[in-house]
Amino acid sequence: MSEPISRSGPLQKATPERHWPVAAYPLMLTLSIAWHVVALAGCVVIPHAWPWWLAGTAVNHAAFTLAGLWPRSSLLGPNWTQLPPTRSNQDAIALTFDDGPDPQVTPKLLDLLDSYGVHATFFCIGARALRYPDLIRDIVARGHAIESHSQTHPLTFSVKGMRAQAREVEAAQQTLTELTGRRPIFFRAPAGLRNLLLEPVLQKYDLRLAAWTRRGFDTRETDPERVAQRLLHNLAARDILLLHDGNAALTRDGQPVLLPVLPRVIEAARARNLRFVLLRDAV
Repeated sequence: MSEPISRSGPLQKATPERHWPVAAYPLMLTLSIAWHVVALAGCVVIPHAWPWWLAGTAVNHAAFTLAGLWPRSSLLGPNWTQLPPTRSNQDAIALTFDDGPDPQVTPKLLDLLDSYGVHATFFCIGARALRYPDLIRDIVARGHAIESHSQTHPLTFSVKGMRAQAREVEAAQQTLTELTGRRPIFFRAPAGLRNLLLEPVLQKYDLRLAAWTRRGFDTRETDPERVAQRLLHNLAARDILLLHDGNAALTRDGQPVLLPVLPRVIEAARARNLRFVLLRDAV
């Protein structure tokens, strides 16, 4: 395995620890716990009304489940669906890539980004990073940022308990930090799906949840035109764009669909006087 990128001194946090407002996340959890207490007490005090208490509890659970199935929701905790509304972000957008690194796609993607002078944020899977450490080194060496997309990208991530989620998050933090010399400060959940237990885990590891503003659905869409249209429709400052260098769909001629899409997206963004930034530079 290749050696990590050398840095002088111990690993440092990229930004100060975040402190979310108390009401940003705990309020919903507090309300849920309060309802369970009320429902339990109601079953004791008014036992004949148990169907109503049970129905209310079912509605409570359903609401949290639906919120977790909505990747851009902030109901379960803070979630970056746009860059913060700061003066420096007034003309900025962020290009992000998931599920890599991929030995066939990522090198071509890096060359394409170099040709346009664009830097991007790569949400990498820890296990794939361990498999292709040289690609991780190359991503960082070319000025891009690597953030966490979990260690193994389990499709059942959103139904796992807090300990299982913490193991995924901690393992990815250790893997990516050791390989790059820089601690990830963003986390994107596998498929964007999560549950109410994730936010306390992210707070423990000082991570920000990042979703997206618009995505190309490029893991299943093979038509570059349709992918580009999804990304460019109403494109505006502070948008976060999502594509995939891992699990990329192939066009009819066998090339990863994101490769013919990217030039059009970059050129259209620049025609609108938008510049590309790393997520961590937008904090």
